[in-house]
Amino acid sequence: MAANDNIILIGMPGAGKSTLGIVLAKIMNYRFIDADLVIQQQCDKTLQKLIDACGPDGFIEVENEILRDLEAEHSVIATGGSAVYSDEAMKHLASIGRVVYLKISYEQLVGRLSDLQERGVVLKGGIGMSLRELYDERKPLYEQYAEVTVDVDDLSITAAARKVADALGA
Repeated sequence: MAANDNIILIGMPGAGKSTLGIVLAKIMNYRFIDADLVIQQQCDKTLQKLIDACGPDGFIEVENEILRDLEAEHSVIATGGSAVYSDEAMKHLASIGRVVYLKISYEQLVGRLSDLQERGVVLKGGIGMSLRELYDERKPLYEQYAEVTVDVDDLSITAAARKVADALGA
């Protein structure tokens, strides 16, 4: 089996990468890997504690190191929303699978996300950075790295997972 048969999910925090990833893995009979949990386990800290300890740039460095060394096959990999800040990590992930951008509108995002800081979200612009600024900063990066883009607005998790599976020809 090829080691490049993974599905890598990218997108904003709250786009549903982890929850949709679990359902997608079941639909496709794949394993599921949550990159955020891998980072937490390897560092023995929650994402928020890591961000607090290392700062946004330090966290991105840690995330880059862990993702660029990630080995998997036949897996759905849900990345953290900030994975796209790491070109090296994204190139590695693209080499081991197909990168799928879960696209969500800003309006739907606002409805899904309450507290960015509680979620362990990397705010490169600092604590005062608004969700709108974060969205505008990351959207072009998601578009740049995506091999497949799936619009998940107004879809249930299961419907969105089926849409991703269809988009991948599964």
